[in-house]
Amino acid sequence: MKAVLCINGSDSMGHAGIQGDVRTIKDLGGYAVTVVTAVTIQNSMGITGIHQLPAELVLGQVKAVYEEMLPHAVKVGMIDNAETIRAIGQEILACPNIVCSPVILASHGGLLMSNDSLMAYRQHLFPICKLLIIKCTDAEILLGRRISTDADMAEAATLLNQMGPQWILLRGGTFAKGRINALLSGPDCRKFFSSVNIEGWQRHGVGGTLSTAIAARLAQEDDVPTAITNAHNYMHSQVVYASAQPQSLQPHNLYNQFMTLLSEHYTKAHDVSFYAVHLSISTRYLWQITNTICGRSPKQIIDDYLLQECEQLLSTTSLTIQQISLQLGFSSQISFAKFFKARKGCSPTAYRDNRFI
Repeated sequence: MKAVLCINGSDSMGHAGIQGDVRTIKDLGGYAVTVVTAVTIQNSMGITGIHQLPAELVLGQVKAVYEEMLPHAVKVGMIDNAETIRAIGQEILACPNIVCSPVILASHGGLLMSNDSLMAYRQHLFPICKLLIIKCTDAEILLGRRISTDADMAEAATLLNQMGPQWILLRGGTFAKGRINALLSGPDCRKFFSSVNIEGWQRHGVGGTLSTAIAARLAQEDDVPTAITNAHNYMHSQVVYASAQPQSLQPHNLYNQFMTLLSEHYTKAHDVSFYAVHLSISTRYLWQITNTICGRSPKQIIDDYLLQECEQLLSTTSLTIQQISLQLGFSSQISFAKFFKARKGCSPTAYRDNRFI
C-alpha cells in the first residue's frame, strides 16, 4: 500500500481532521501516517477551542515518519503557527506529491489562521506543493479581493498559480443560484466543475476529505486531473450523498455524471438524448434519476443551467446578444431570445438594461 502522510488537526467527532483523513486513505487503499498539529474542541455546533501543538512536537512527528519512509504523498491541512509551517516546508521537500489545503476561515466565519501563519504558508508551502486546494472565501482573504463570478475565479486561480503551486483547485463558488462551482487550473488546463448539490458539498469535513482523497490518488500515481476525477467519484458515493441508501448510490453517481457532462457540453448540447447516450442509459431512466434526486426533469436542469449562464453573461460581460447566443450554442439570435423570454418574461436586451439601471 502507498503511504500518505497527513499533517492536520484533530477532530474529536471524527468527521474531519486526522480522523477523517485516516478513514479516507484506508477507503482508497492507501496506508495512512499522521502528524497532529492541533487539538480541537468541536462538535456539530462548531469549534469552541483550539490548542496548537508546539513546533518542536509537530516537527518531531514529521521527522519520525521520514526516518522510516518517504511518503508517496503529503496532505497539509490545519496549521496556525508560522514557525511550524517553516519547519515543515523544509522537511517534506523530497515528496513529489504535496497537496496543500489551508484552513483559513471556520464555518461560522472566524479566522483560524493568523496573518503570520498565512504568510508563512504562502512563502514556504505554496512553492513546493503540486496542488493547492482552497475555498473561494479563503482565497478572498489570501488575495485581498472579492470572488463573485466565474471570471473572478479564473483571475484568482491565475494569481494563486503565480504564487508557486503547480495546480490550483478553487472550490465553493456559489454565485450562480442553485449551483456550486469549482475550478481546476494548471499547466495547459482550465476546467470548471459544477454541482447543484450545494448542501452536500458544504457539509462539515467535505473539503478536508476531498484533499485527502486526491492525495491518496496521487500516491497511486494518478496525474492531477485523473486524481481529482477519482476523488470526486469517491466523494459522491461516500460523502456528498452519504445520506442515500446503498442501493441508491448508482442513480446518484449517474446524476453526478450527468451534471459533469452538462458543465462540459452545455454550450453545444441542449438535448436530453445527448446526455443519455453518453451515460449509456435511456432518456426515461435519466428522467427517473433526476426526478428522484432533485424533483426536476433533465430538460429543466439543462434549461436552468443555460439560463443561469445567459444571466451571468448578460450581467457581467459586454458581449453582444448575438455573441452570447453563439457562445451558448443557440442556432440563432432569434432562438436564443425566444428561449430567454419564455423563461424570464423579457428579452435579453431588456434584462441587460434593467440590470444596469
